[in-house]
Amino acid sequence: MTPTSPPIDVPPAPDTIHWVVKPAELDSWLDSAPGQPLVLDTEFERVNTFYPIPGLVQLGLGDRFCLVDPEVAEQSTRFREVLADPEVTKLLYAMSEDLELFRDWLGIRPKGVVDLQIGAAMAGAGFSLGYARFVETLFGESLDKSVTRSDWISRPLSEAQQRYAVDDIRFLAPMYEWEVAHLKERGLEAALVEESTRFADELADQDNPDAHYLRLRGGWDLTAQKQLVLKKLVAWRELESKERDRPRGRVLADPLLLAIADQLPGSVNELANIQGVPAGVVRRYGQALIKLVEAGQNADCSGLKLIAPPLTRDQQMGFKELKKHFRKAAEAIDIPVELFAPRKRLEKVMQNKTLAHSPFFHGWRAKVLAPVMSDIEDYLKS
Repeated sequence: MTPTSPPIDVPPAPDTIHWVVKPAELDSWLDSAPGQPLVLDTEFERVNTFYPIPGLVQLGLGDRFCLVDPEVAEQSTRFREVLADPEVTKLLYAMSEDLELFRDWLGIRPKGVVDLQIGAAMAGAGFSLGYARFVETLFGESLDKSVTRSDWISRPLSEAQQRYAVDDIRFLAPMYEWEVAHLKERGLEAALVEESTRFADELADQDNPDAHYLRLRGGWDLTAQKQLVLKKLVAWRELESKERDRPRGRVLADPLLLAIADQLPGSVNELANIQGVPAGVVRRYGQALIKLVEAGQNADCSGLKLIAPPLTRDQQMGFKELKKHFRKAAEAIDIPVELFAPRKRLEKVMQNKTLAHSPFFHGWRAKVLAPVMSDIEDYLKS
């Protein structure tokens, strides 16, 4: 991947860092350049908590950038409106954690978001490309990463932190310009928005505690009844983690949830005898966990969605052949197959032996797959 010629202009680093310090000022600033994309990033901390703690919001419009303390952004009516407005394009890079922050902090699921890390992959720059590396490759500037893991909660922020925060958004608009130009060459100018929207919607759907057990893929070989027990345990852990604002693993780790669902303890003593279950967990949650196990054992599991099993040996051999067709389509348009057809998606196609029930491969992917679709369908029928 090489920069375009002539090079795209990048706004220079500002001489002074502009802080917006009042909600009304932020309202006005957000409306100062109608029609322009809003570049957006956040800094936060989440080490010993379930919920991320907001530390800073960075915003840009054209060649103007500002830093905003979380309490100012939180009180800005316009900031909330802009985040939720699908007509206002928001440019972010590797946006999943930012979207989670806005969901948990402000109760907002942003619309109109465009993830430029996804755009980098779709434009041929590489899969899961780091921001600093992309900036250096595209614009020839090396970013100072020495304060990446610094304290973003305490005030005042150092000069280095403020410069870093602005650099995190200063390149987003020209990066977007580069990506759009390359996507147009591939006939995929609308695909970046489509893919970013799909990604954001899926991220929002993952907030359902009743579906979290499906992520514990190690539980695939449990019976349906035991998977129902696991579902209840995982949903309980999610709610308890939120209530206590503690990381999931600090409440009860995944392997222990699987062990409890497998062994089905009928008493607190039996729970205590499961290897690895801390005594503190038994004291604090023992009775609640036993009740959950009992409820899961006695409930109807006939309609339960089961955890996807790994591929069989035969399916693994077929998977390699199937992937060749998807790789051929991806390489024809220079898109990483990891983005175009992630392994879990292809495994599901292999297990179902059809693409008919896979909405993931609709939209822009269907367009890219068109030249090899008949080959894929023939292979799946064989």
